[in-house]
Amino acid sequence: MNTDRIQRPEARVLAEEEFVRFADLTASLTPAEWATPTDCTGWDVRAMVLHVLGSADAQASVPQFLHQLRRGIPLNKEIDSHHWVDGLNELQIRERSHLSNDEVAAQVQSVGPKAVKGRWGTPPPMRYVPIPFGAPVGWKPLKYLLDVGFTRDVWAHRIDIHAVIDRPMNLTADHDGRLVADIVTEWAAIHGEPFELVLGGPAGGKFTQGVDGERVEIDAIEFIRVLAGRRAGTGMLSHPLPL
Repeated sequence: MNTDRIQRPEARVLAEEEFVRFADLTASLTPAEWATPTDCTGWDVRAMVLHVLGSADAQASVPQFLHQLRRGIPLNKEIDSHHWVDGLNELQIRERSHLSNDEVAAQVQSVGPKAVKGRWGTPPPMRYVPIPFGAPVGWKPLKYLLDVGFTRDVWAHRIDIHAVIDRPMNLTADHDGRLVADIVTEWAAIHGEPFELVLGGPAGGKFTQGVDGERVEIDAIEFIRVLAGRRAGTGMLSHPLPL
């Protein structure tokens, strides 16, 4: 693998653009689409958007972030929690459930720039605080979440929504393709096995590691959905990378 990883200047451009694309999608949703179940258990499209909004609110405001930590983590005891962030996600949805769909869409549109500004305003010492992400990622500095993790989360949920509303997704090589390539590079480094990966679509490309590895051909976005656990994978695709 020789794909350049996403560095901080590019990461900010990608973060800003992903919020714009997610906000555009949110603003276009019909009443029926808001109520459509997603592949994330227990979440319809509305709940998913509320989570994205709540997460962005925390990125934009340190007091809101601390509030979500303080009130969200205890919620893990009353829900079927699989990760410590589940309680935060639940709180984000509960505390915004009173908003109308139009209000949610408006807030998603306005919070994006504030969220990016908040992330890039994090003091350098804080950026290196270790955070447990769970297997297979393990412990990473906070900057991993600030630079690419939050952007991947918004992007993955944009993919989730398009998958269930059955509308074409706005995909470009310079945005979605970069996110895909960065994920492939990290995924390859984690599992370390040889492979030849041919990803179709505007966000795709060809990636190899080692020699005599398994050859896999799949649409780039379907590949991401498999890695993220939305679809089952076999062979090389049995190695996950939660987003």
